[in-house]
Amino acid sequence: MTATAVHFGAGNIGRGFVAPFLRQSGYEVVFADVSEELIGALQAQPSYRVHEVGEGARDLVIDGYRAINSREHPDDVAAEIAAAEVVTTAVGARILQFVAPLIVAGLAQRPADAKPLVVIACENAIGGTDILAEAVRGLGGAMERAVWANCAIDRIVPEQHGGLDVTLEAFWEWAVDRTPFGGDEPEIVGVHWVDDLEPYIERKLFTVNTGHASTAYLGYHRGIDTIAEALAVPEVMAEVRAVLAETSGLLVAKHGFTAEEQQGYVETTLARITNPELPDSCVRVGRAPLRKLGRHERFIDPAAQLVERGEPAWNLLTAVGAALRFDPADDPEAVELQAALASGADASALAAQLCGIEPGHPLHEPLVEVFRLRLES
Repeated sequence: MTATAVHFGAGNIGRGFVAPFLRQSGYEVVFADVSEELIGALQAQPSYRVHEVGEGARDLVIDGYRAINSREHPDDVAAEIAAAEVVTTAVGARILQFVAPLIVAGLAQRPADAKPLVVIACENAIGGTDILAEAVRGLGGAMERAVWANCAIDRIVPEQHGGLDVTLEAFWEWAVDRTPFGGDEPEIVGVHWVDDLEPYIERKLFTVNTGHASTAYLGYHRGIDTIAEALAVPEVMAEVRAVLAETSGLLVAKHGFTAEEQQGYVETTLARITNPELPDSCVRVGRAPLRKLGRHERFIDPAAQLVERGEPAWNLLTAVGAALRFDPADDPEAVELQAALASGADASALAAQLCGIEPGHPLHEPLVEVFRLRLES
């Protein structure tokens, strides 16, 4: 009997990054998603293609999958989880709370003597699996029937143009915490098992995600369409490099990366996000600004850590100021952000409400100044 892996999120990262590695590891993949369009397409097509670009690129045919609409057929998803070996997600950290009830139901049906279910949330968030596990625990889930492993993922998947096929960069990093497994990690192709995940998570989040989002907001503010076009403007490139100089200083001091090693990672990141074969727009990369401005996200977290160490974070705060001006009408979070800024709340309250920085924190006053400047403009 073929081993199965249930994957929540049939979007581009799920189809293009996670599912190919699960298939290469010998798992039948069961996609679970609420999108009728995506699930219908997967049910109608026996395969799709993943096109890699860049050094070492390959074209892959992905087959051997099934797809379930998790909104319409939650019991079917739970039954799949009960029999699966692995559950992965790529839905966005805020959606994990809606995945949790299905995992609770699946764990309840899982035989008590079955090998623990491996759960890995592949999200652009620190401790994504912890977020999911806490939601499952809060619903009374049988936590002992699963092993919960955090991970850090790094792969650029640009805006796509319809269909199931996915184009993405050949480069990837998928670091997974091995410590919950007690030496019995599953064999999953593409995974780099590590004993200490935090350096990998923060290096990726504070370099790739911070640099990418900074470029998007600084470019959008100037009316520039694409990431590559934005970084071709010397002023934008200088501002993004200044942001990454701040985060690099933190990463070197905190995690022991050498300055040369971290600078090499920065240069690789800038080359990756300007890859002409992976064109991407400032609007797409900047979308969901409320999440990106969160307390434990790519701007506020490193800025807070820097000021706690007595270091400045003005370039990160400049990028935050640009993010506060992000206002595409078709982005619900951008609309919500602009509504909050227009609500009449003062700068101090907004800094706490939107970024989780309360009065008394050393970042609060500098951040309040950024909000004040936005409110006065």
